[in-house]
Amino acid sequence: MRKIEKEMLEAIESASEFWNKDNTCVEFVESTGGSDVFLHGHHIATVQRDGLALVMVNTLRNWPTRTTMSRLRALGVDVCTRKGEVMLNGAAL
Repeated sequence: MRKIEKEMLEAIESASEFWNKDNTCVEFVESTGGSDVFLHGHHIATVQRDGLALVMVNTLRNWPTRTTMSRLRALGVDVCTRKGEVMLNGAAL
């Protein structure tokens, strides 16, 4: 796991209001107690209070980059590319 991903997870766990480093930022959502994760300004996931990560599927479809998938994997999401197709939880998008 990359250093930036460890720091991203620490920001989520600490429920800090806003954390930003390079191309990744985390915003705490007070109304839900969760955090929104952004990559290059695009919302890639929402992490709920219980730690469950909800993936923004349209963002993943539009930007299926290695960086996007790396950030999602750091959140515990099962995402990969097989034969050029993005797989989320074992199913093609």
